[in-house]
Amino acid sequence: MIAIRGLTKSYRSVAVLRGVDLDMPQGRVFALLGPNGAGKTTLVRILATLIRPDGGTATVAGHDVVREPRRVQSAISLTGQSTAVDELLTGEENLILLGRLRRLGRGGARRRAAELLDQFDLRDAGRRLVRTYSGGMRRRLDLAVSLVRRPRVLFLDEPTTGLDPRSRQTTWAAVRALAADGVTVLLTTQYLEEADQLADRVAFLDHGAIIAEGPPAGLKSQLAGERVELRLGAPEAVRRAVAVLGDGAQPDAPRGAVLVPTDGSAEQVRVLLNRLDGAGVPVDRVAIHRPTLDDVFLTMTRS
Repeated sequence: MIAIRGLTKSYRSVAVLRGVDLDMPQGRVFALLGPNGAGKTTLVRILATLIRPDGGTATVAGHDVVREPRRVQSAISLTGQSTAVDELLTGEENLILLGRLRRLGRGGARRRAAELLDQFDLRDAGRRLVRTYSGGMRRRLDLAVSLVRRPRVLFLDEPTTGLDPRSRQTTWAAVRALAADGVTVLLTTQYLEEADQLADRVAFLDHGAIIAEGPPAGLKSQLAGERVELRLGAPEAVRRAVAVLGDGAQPDAPRGAVLVPTDGSAEQVRVLLNRLDGAGVPVDRVAIHRPTLDDVFLTMTRS
């Protein structure tokens, strides 16, 4: 649904994108992750035909973003980082207006507005002026507006910034439902848990280049394996445990613990405990730490 080859973009002497290559299939959620200034928003703006690339190619729904911008625009919807609704209208009026502009007809626009107000928990606020909305309510309305006409491709640039946990869960449910219906979703977010929950695949963009790409589970297992945390208490016990377990053991002196790479199996944990018990090193508590996308992010962008 989205194909990117060798995409480049610079602003004066600053290279923002340096030969990006990506493929995004239909009906999947693809998360684009990276530190601030990595080029995520620039890439989304190119795909949404808001700016032109300097080099390379990008197609969305089979249409070239440079040669066929109108065809691309007819297939996409974009929710940016800031709200884009009319504060002098009510939430319902904003949705009906967009529905009429999308040629849903008077009745169709009203029905779609009612559906979206329900979906984003805005029914009670639907007839209030948007200028009276909280920041989270405006954000939810902005998301609803982007879905008045179901797109083939939906770009979500930091979609849950400023949302409370309940509103974030509502947004996640809407994204999952869209993907299940065949919509391709490209998500940029600073909430790595959000990407872990929603995305079929993730790509890390840093200094304008893709540095890692794949399913979240695969990246986590590849770049940040599971660890056993052995709580020992006394600093002397920590030093003895590291000596017994070898180079793979990492001391965490402030917490009185030792971290050991593991495959997460009960057998391996049992072996570690038996070795320490045989050496007379008592263990107070054991915990298994599974990797997160935060671990991957910190590992990949450390430089």
